[in-house]
Amino acid sequence: MSLFSSIRMANNTLRADQIALQVIGQNIANAETPGYVREEVILQPAASYKFGGFTLGLGVEVSAVVQKIDHFLEERLRGSVSDRSSAEIQEQAYQQLEGLIRELNDTDLSSDFTRFFSAISEVLNQPESAANRNQVVLQARTLTQNIQRLYERVNTIRADFGKRVENVADRINRLTSEIQQLNIRISEMEGGSASTSDAVGLRDRRQQALEELASLIDIRVEEQPSSGVAVYSGGLFLVYEGTRREVAVSHSTDRGIAVSEVHLAETDSNLETTGGELHGLIRARDDVLGGFVDRLNELASALIFEFNKIYSSGQGLSGYQDLTSASAVLERDVPLDAAGLPFSPVNGSFDLLLRNTNSDVTRSYPIRVNLTGIQDDDTTLEDLAAQINAIDGLEAAILSTGKLRIRATASDTEFAFANDTSGVLAALGLNTFFVGQNARDIGVNSVVAADPRTFAAALGGIGADTQNAVSLAAFMDRPPASFGGVSIAAMYDSMIAEVTQGAAVTAAEAESARTFESTLRGQKLAISGVNLDEEAIRMIMFQRQFQASARYIKTLTDLLDILVSI
Repeated sequence: MSLFSSIRMANNTLRADQIALQVIGQNIANAETPGYVREEVILQPAASYKFGGFTLGLGVEVSAVVQKIDHFLEERLRGSVSDRSSAEIQEQAYQQLEGLIRELNDTDLSSDFTRFFSAISEVLNQPESAANRNQVVLQARTLTQNIQRLYERVNTIRADFGKRVENVADRINRLTSEIQQLNIRISEMEGGSASTSDAVGLRDRRQQALEELASLIDIRVEEQPSSGVAVYSGGLFLVYEGTRREVAVSHSTDRGIAVSEVHLAETDSNLETTGGELHGLIRARDDVLGGFVDRLNELASALIFEFNKIYSSGQGLSGYQDLTSASAVLERDVPLDAAGLPFSPVNGSFDLLLRNTNSDVTRSYPIRVNLTGIQDDDTTLEDLAAQINAIDGLEAAILSTGKLRIRATASDTEFAFANDTSGVLAALGLNTFFVGQNARDIGVNSVVAADPRTFAAALGGIGADTQNAVSLAAFMDRPPASFGGVSIAAMYDSMIAEVTQGAAVTAAEAESARTFESTLRGQKLAISGVNLDEEAIRMIMFQRQFQASARYIKTLTDLLDILVSI
């Protein structure tokens, strides 16, 4: 082995030590840098050569500088980030929803229901009292306004979550663009499969971008031979090496608000996610908050129709001389159960009571509502108007709006309704207390609001008794037949219980996701994080190795000087 070969070997060693010390310095400098992945020098014996009958080595060389990373662990971590992000968004939705409905004072719906039905009970005690009847209207207004207010506030939160969907779409496009550009730069720097070292700084940035993208949508990442990555979500590719696909936002209306959906811009395929902020926002908007809106609408619809079914068969202290239905049909000549009414009537009948205010004589006229569907003679609004027009002293007309108007033809005549078994009065909004279809538009009928004397407390005739008020006062806790054995009180309690239980479950899921993510981050830190003590040990090791190699070169130089001087 020549002295020059020995010098070459020492030079290889010094070069390897220099690179190793530079990598150690890089690790120490970035010990607190977010997203930094520890670098590691891979050493291998340098190529050997023949010297006489011997095979001798040329020291050590650096084969690669790579990131210390577990790709399987990174994939699991991205999945946990997606799960945690989705769960936390839904947790936020439940927290805001609980804040709206938490029963901390006397302004919640439960108290509103209690005061409303208590006011009806007071009418039983003093049926002639105008103040008591007016109190029923006032309490009903408070109840319906608070139902509407709750509906609007929940939908306001839903709309806020919807706006965040658009923001997420913008961030997805920004991140996929960044990943695409990093793919190109990494491929250029690493030279594809010919390179043995990682473009570590660029890979750190790409790893951070992938994790941030995973917080928005669930993704699957596949590294390619070119050193680029392919990114998929829901079976659709977003990035493939140097190409990418943008997402776009489409708009529609859902339960009273404008909603945004995210889809691939070039194919219109919806981005179906199972995790990430986007998944959490959609679940929060459509299922958590939207589900509550559905239940609130069910509660309001049940209150409107079922309460009105009872109420519409009653009579007040005074009757009507002119009354127009609150609801309208879409087509006057089709059966009433298919005419576009907010609630569907059934086969049955009701009575029209005609009272002469001078003689106090009341006559009853049955009105048939045929909705059997067996023959082609089901009752239409035109048929209903014709039956009423056949009664002497009354006239009925269908207005251009599709509403039915009934009018007494003499000033000493008033009319009322009784014994409705068809639900057509409640469906049309004739002699009803509530108006509207659901929580969005529930209100008190303007007729009874203008004249509380028409509050239908009686069943035996105009001003006769308070038997209808007895049924109305018991309505809160009495399950109507169409409720499936569930009362309004039970519906409300169930609605609140669902929110409470859902909030508890979601909070537990979010905490579990946070714990799991923290565990995986601990595992990642153990593999990819910088331990300053370990780096210091490596630094001392390579420092001493460098010093020894330098002394070795000094010795070789002395030997060369001796040879030269001979």
